[in-house]
Amino acid sequence: MGKYHVSKSKHDQYFWNLRAGNGEKILQSEMYKEKQGALAGIESCKKSSADAKNYEKLVSKKEEPYFVLRAGNNEVIGTSEMYSSVQARDNGIESCIKNGPGADTKDDTGA
Repeated sequence: MGKYHVSKSKHDQYFWNLRAGNGEKILQSEMYKEKQGALAGIESCKKSSADAKNYEKLVSKKEEPYFVLRAGNNEVIGTSEMYSSVQARDNGIESCIKNGPGADTKDDTGA
């Protein structure tokens, strides 16, 4: 089962990653000034990640497929890594749909 990891950046901002059961990073959030903002982002991801219509499939300037997850208000909740193929990106979305809604949260901030 997947897990959300809350971390603190070297600039004292908070962010989270959703990781699959094998530890691979599926989705990363934006930076938040407060840990509570990151935790609220996780709750938004849990609500939105189960529905395939909330994913936008994109391609970077370097022609690398990736995706973003959007909330009901169309705000970006998280962004995936860059994938080597469209199929790998689509597998990442499936993993997010599977792992996102019920994943536990692990606080890696030490606070």
